[in-house]
Amino acid sequence: MKVAKLLFSDGEWISERNDENLDYHKAQLILGYGAREIVEKSEFFLLLKEKFPNADIALCSSSGEIFSDEVHDNTVALTVIGFSRSHIKSTQIDIEDFQNSFEAGSALMRNLDKENLKWVFVLSDGSKVNGSHLVEGINKMRPPNVLVSGGLAGDGDRFEKTSVGLNQTPEPNKIVAIGFYGDHLELSHSSCGGWESFGLERTVTKSYNNILYEIDHKNALDLYKKYLGKYAEELPGSALLFPLSMRSSEDDTHVVRTILSINEKNNMMIFAGDLPEGGKVRFMKANMDRLTDAASAAAKECLEINRNHSPKMAVIISCVGRKLVLGERISEEVEMVRDIFGPQTIISGFYSYGEISPLKPFDDCALHNQTITITTLNETE
Repeated sequence: MKVAKLLFSDGEWISERNDENLDYHKAQLILGYGAREIVEKSEFFLLLKEKFPNADIALCSSSGEIFSDEVHDNTVALTVIGFSRSHIKSTQIDIEDFQNSFEAGSALMRNLDKENLKWVFVLSDGSKVNGSHLVEGINKMRPPNVLVSGGLAGDGDRFEKTSVGLNQTPEPNKIVAIGFYGDHLELSHSSCGGWESFGLERTVTKSYNNILYEIDHKNALDLYKKYLGKYAEELPGSALLFPLSMRSSEDDTHVVRTILSINEKNNMMIFAGDLPEGGKVRFMKANMDRLTDAASAAAKECLEINRNHSPKMAVIISCVGRKLVLGERISEEVEMVRDIFGPQTIISGFYSYGEISPLKPFDDCALHNQTITITTLNETE
């Protein structure tokens, strides 16, 4: 397995790392994340097709690009992969062809061969797709011990539209899955938030998908404002500083849910993932040091799973909410990962509208918000 990476900006390649002299004409897979204004241009896709003529090319728009230990905007970060003992199969679907996101997720997995399947990497539209329902559909068809990870495409901090594409110019409504096959693949994964919970755990008593109306039979927005105190006057922007911790049942692990918007007229809150009735929630607040420390913890968890080798490559998918909260400190979380993995690991990824990763090792995947997720990949000889 050989891995290279390139960074594109202002019409040219501004950085390249190809330590192993990977022949780009023999590359099997290109993963690219970048500014929508660049990846939606057909001439950019044609440029990639000319440079990597025999590879599957998967692209998505992002809310920031991760390249080495830096975070960029208005660029495209590419990872180039060539396997020696493994292979891939890729598939793309359109959310408009299905009744709902659950059916789309199930169909996505049905399109992939299951024999020797080790990892499914998902890149999904982040505006039209219900990420919670998508992962439920994926989990329904996921074979045991197959890792599923990935993320929802981003669009900076605009939340206008997102684009994804497999072997074509990216566009809205598309969902891509890449299956990785072979007994020589070594994988690890992790996800960490770093947010501080406070207050009592409460019960969701009225909700519909990602719309929250009541907690403990009280209006959720009123309760939320009470907890925010002076920050309530800065809504909806201040909501990024105070997400919710949620678990669907007593036995489930907590996931983080970001507030996308509030509706004062109808007294409701709209989240980036579902909050089912009966679910348990707690308020959370940002601690800058704990957010960056979470990146280090996630990297260490990957090494604990895969003790035999340091990763050849690592894909980081982190939340746009973390990027907005951390501000100028955003590169620190990527630097934390670099410090744990070392300089030999090829690191790339993007800031998303939702992260997909299991809560337990190689278990069902879950939709996360405000979380940093890492997937690492090696190919043994």
